[in-house]
Amino acid sequence: MRHMTPIFYQTIHRLRLALSYELNRPLDVKEVSRGKEVDILNWMGRTALELVGQGGLGYSFDPLVATTKNAFGDSLKALVPVIGRCTNYRFFCHHAEKFRPARLRRFLASLIPDSNVQQLKTIIDTMEERSKEILDGKRKALEEGDEAVKMQVGEGKDIMSILLRANMKTEGDDKLPEHELLAQMSTLVFAATDTTSNALARTFDLLSHNQDVQDKMRQEIFEACDSQDGTFTDIPYDRLIELPYLDAVCRETLRLYPPVSFVVRETRRDIVLPLSEPIEGIDGTMMKEILVPNETMVAIGIRACNRNKAIWGEDALEWKPERWLNSVPEAVKDAKVPGIYSNLQVCYHLLLSCV
Repeated sequence: MRHMTPIFYQTIHRLRLALSYELNRPLDVKEVSRGKEVDILNWMGRTALELVGQGGLGYSFDPLVATTKNAFGDSLKALVPVIGRCTNYRFFCHHAEKFRPARLRRFLASLIPDSNVQQLKTIIDTMEERSKEILDGKRKALEEGDEAVKMQVGEGKDIMSILLRANMKTEGDDKLPEHELLAQMSTLVFAATDTTSNALARTFDLLSHNQDVQDKMRQEIFEACDSQDGTFTDIPYDRLIELPYLDAVCRETLRLYPPVSFVVRETRRDIVLPLSEPIEGIDGTMMKEILVPNETMVAIGIRACNRNKAIWGEDALEWKPERWLNSVPEAVKDAKVPGIYSNLQVCYHLLLSCV
């Protein structure tokens, strides 16, 4: 992460210039009457894709200098909405692996007379094609040597370059085949882009409604990037992660507004699930644990857990970054909530959190 921080700063500087231009350009007729509006969610989406592209794949998707079209980015943004419109085919997808080879599944999918299914097929093809181009380019650069790697975005410090370099040195069963590498690329970009953009946009929204928090965080950041000669510089990684108020704002935003509200998982074996508090069964028996049979669909309420008053107190529904500046309540510690952040669920198995 320390090595990727300069890459992220380059993207953020381009975003700052783009937003400055957007705010300072002349007003049109409609804006004169109602003021200047900037679509922050759109800009955060473009920024998140570029951050993940450079830090994760060593590839630039969006220069952030103008309204540009990017087939991969457009497909990525359309993926979740299209999947949501294809829920009627979930049963078919669940059993699709039984049809071999893969080209048979593609043929069967092409016969489904639904525009959403066909759009989903096009999106997947576009993402796979671009992922192959990126993977081939990185593999070629690694084979040509360090000088070629340094000419790429990120100079070979991105996650995929590190993974590919290690995979090229691996032999036997431990070596990942190409389709696995492509799957890793798609998972990384898909898991990190929308979640990052939503979290950033939500943070800006909250700061705009809480001027006191905004002032405190701005002051902390200004002091951290103010060098001895009076100029402002990029904050070094080690200093950046030690800014307490910035960290508190991030934690509290992700607690109250996790990018993923809930996830659904299927059990792979019979398990006994312990309960935080006893519940009464239909026969009146108080139970401290329940049996969850194999192949049971389980909904994990991330947002509900993060807003549970029994854990976080009566002010659980309030956005209070200050709660993280001191020791969290004992109820939070006792709950032992798993997550990348201690005592806090953000997203389930989000690769960005690991980054």
